[in-house]
Amino acid sequence: MSRIKRAVQARKHRSNLLKHTKGFKYGRKSKFKLAKDALRHAWTYAFRDRKAKKRTFRNLWNIQINALARQNGITYSRLIHGLKTKKIELDRKVLSELANEYPEIFVKIVEEAKTK
Repeated sequence: MSRIKRAVQARKHRSNLLKHTKGFKYGRKSKFKLAKDALRHAWTYAFRDRKAKKRTFRNLWNIQINALARQNGITYSRLIHGLKTKKIELDRKVLSELANEYPEIFVKIVEEAKTK
């Protein structure tokens, strides 16, 4: 069996990996060994933080909804429970936008959730 030389494939592999390290500092953008390790960490953090971003925004929306709900005499949990019992299906992102942009509409929603 003949010997396989990997010069072309290895160079292609290295150059493709180094393309992803554009903007990194020091040798992490130009030295293959350092770049490989930097990318492994970067991609791990990117994957993790795409999930964390969703949690962070939901937490922010809850805080914004609770702030305006309490100004209208109801707690966050009672508001959400009231909306579920009335079958008003608004997610937290929309409720937060209503609270910030259109507080008069949000007040009407709160009043609807308060009624038994």
